[in-house]
Amino acid sequence: MHYLQHNEKFPPISEADEQGLLAIGGDMSIPRLIYAYNHGIFPWYDASQPLLWWSPDPRMVLFPDKLKVSKSMKQLFRKETFTVTFNKDFRAVIESCAEIRRDGQHGTWITQEIIDCFGDLHELNIAHSVEVWQDDNLVGGLYGIYLEDKKIFCGESMFTRASNASKYGFISLVRKLKEDGVKLIDCQVYTQHLESLGAEEISRNEFLSYLDVSA
Repeated sequence: MHYLQHNEKFPPISEADEQGLLAIGGDMSIPRLIYAYNHGIFPWYDASQPLLWWSPDPRMVLFPDKLKVSKSMKQLFRKETFTVTFNKDFRAVIESCAEIRRDGQHGTWITQEIIDCFGDLHELNIAHSVEVWQDDNLVGGLYGIYLEDKKIFCGESMFTRASNASKYGFISLVRKLKEDGVKLIDCQVYTQHLESLGAEEISRNEFLSYLDVSA
């Protein structure tokens, strides 16, 4: 396993282990984060761990044309059950993602360092948020990194405080990104929830080809 020193470059992505772990350590500087996402690498760790960098194989992605919207979700959209905004309150979204409790998960990987760094990326118009509202209350949302020049959105985390709120926001985002010509949404790793929405696994090499980089 490669241990990064401060400002040291990442090793070749082909050196990631079977789980997709590429490197440990380094720093969370804005230039490093921008480089990482443009090369198929993302940070994922919790407060009890060192900084971990990942590039899994296979990679979970969603092609906008393959988005699945269930009948029940279509009904919610017809009723305009929620109001959706974009980049209205990034800080509230990422803090809510950090605070929400999830089954089988102890604590959160969204540390204060992550919140601060991604807040800086938001100020640079690189990190984006989706807010889902009901009666003026923030009941769901998600955030991620938008590689606008490559037409790829890298989803990071979502939360919900009302049934189907996060799914409503995700579908709204995919529809908007499709209008913007986005090629794919990076979902990182497999979950049944993402699969139900149309996401699928592709090889890391295929994913990197969309980023126009190689392993």
